[in-house]
Amino acid sequence: MPRRIALLGLAGLLLGSAPALANPLDRGPIADFLNVFRSQAIPRETVAWTGKEKPGTIVVSTRQRRLYYVLGGGAAVRYGVGVGRQGFSWSGTKTVTMKKEWPDWRPPQQMLARRPDLPRYMAGGQDNPLGARALYLGSSLYRIHGSNEPETMGAAVSSGCIRMTNKDVVDLYDRVRVGTKVVVRD
Repeated sequence: MPRRIALLGLAGLLLGSAPALANPLDRGPIADFLNVFRSQAIPRETVAWTGKEKPGTIVVSTRQRRLYYVLGGGAAVRYGVGVGRQGFSWSGTKTVTMKKEWPDWRPPQQMLARRPDLPRYMAGGQDNPLGARALYLGSSLYRIHGSNEPETMGAAVSSGCIRMTNKDVVDLYDRVRVGTKVVVRD
């Protein structure tokens, strides 16, 4: 009898009748693996870098809609990004103060005032606007994060955050440490 109960419990899990457990295809290592195979409109590439920033620095060009991770030796990794739409773009220097994998999302009050239809909370996962990873920038409301809308890369569409494809943000996340300098410029 205990074996039958265990088999019924396993069948319930497989059929989705156990809402307390998250779908492993939605977040975590399996979701990370599946994101590797998604196509990208703006491919990541290593490019020549002539800036004066030290290796390990992130530089975002909102005009180019590109993010550069400075490698040193005259090279940087260039990623396509989505940036703040008109009225929401910004520039300045921040520091990565926290990193999260498959972060939960709570829209800030400023965003809820503009969009009261938004959920107050969304668990991390493929449908979450923060995507697979988030790099939190200082005490600001801004983040560099993944996106469940890869078609927005290369566009000015966000409320100020820097969006990347989930595939790219996982790559950047693995390179970046807390304390990394982030320079956002026009």
